[in-house]
Amino acid sequence: MFSIFRKRKPAEPFPFELLGTDMHSHILPGIDDGSPDPETSLMLVKGLLDLGYQKLTATPHVMEDMFRNNKRTIQEAYNNLQIKMAEEGMEVPIRYAAEYLLDGNVDSMLAKKVPLLTLKDSFVLVEISFVNPPMYLREVLFEIQMKGYQPVFAHPERYFFYQSKPQQYADIRDMGCLFQCNLLSFSGYYGQPVRQAAEYLVKHDMVDFLGTDLHHEKHLQALRELPLTPPLAQLVHEKGLMNTRL
Repeated sequence: MFSIFRKRKPAEPFPFELLGTDMHSHILPGIDDGSPDPETSLMLVKGLLDLGYQKLTATPHVMEDMFRNNKRTIQEAYNNLQIKMAEEGMEVPIRYAAEYLLDGNVDSMLAKKVPLLTLKDSFVLVEISFVNPPMYLREVLFEIQMKGYQPVFAHPERYFFYQSKPQQYADIRDMGCLFQCNLLSFSGYYGQPVRQAAEYLVKHDMVDFLGTDLHHEKHLQALRELPLTPPLAQLVHEKGLMNTRL
């Protein structure tokens, strides 16, 4: 007897190789809430390569009250990773930049004309507090641009105070920001409100970059299982994402 129910076709896996570069990850050892040591960093790097990425950009947090990183601390962590990779005979194109929380530290760096670490060229990755949006967001973004940088707003879909008022995304775009969404946001990994916000951004043509925001092995496993959902298919096959420019 034949079943009246058709088997669902397995979801197509996400084609990471089409992005080329992962431009948001926390794979440098021991300097933020990502990889704790070179051994873990090596495992995460291998995992990203296995997914299909050809180039990686590490973006450790720079936060005034938690991760007080600067070019020296980031360079040291990068060197430690390079040493570990050399021991394994690995040659992988890895750059380092930073993910800057828009706080007093960034204000000070801009005032003192301390160079920001960029993804490439003038692209600089920024984030804001998950608790409250900064009162002076427009002003600090303007100052970043006046210093010659192009701000890339990290994971806008994850801020709950924008999810309920999605029209504010257009306001931030008008402030001169490009948007980077997390791949796992489209799978529901962070919850349905985040997924819905990510899909809203795709629908309104506001996604410029996709990143893993990889911190640990759990993220890596979720990325291995990431399906090519219709919004993601639209981004990689129709949008022309900017990852390939990095």
